[in-house]
Amino acid sequence: MGVPSRRKFLAVAGAGATAGTVGMVAGPAAAETRRTSKSAKEGVVAHIEDHSSSRISLMVGDREVVIDDRDLVNRILNAAGGE
Repeated sequence: MGVPSRRKFLAVAGAGATAGTVGMVAGPAAAETRRTSKSAKEGVVAHIEDHSSSRISLMVGDREVVIDDRDLVNRILNAAGGE
């Protein structure tokens, strides 16, 4: 088995992240949010480097999108659980 490429790794990781976020969007905000025609059409991986910040790096295909959203950081961390 060969060494996986970054794209393949992100695709697999994105599929896992997508499965893990199903429970996260089931809250009250899910009814208020709608996808637009400009929504991502491929896997998305969210990376929160510092849990105390409001910065999220989104890896979409071969590009990175950085957003600042404290509420979204909190919802992702709550959904991820932990100790």
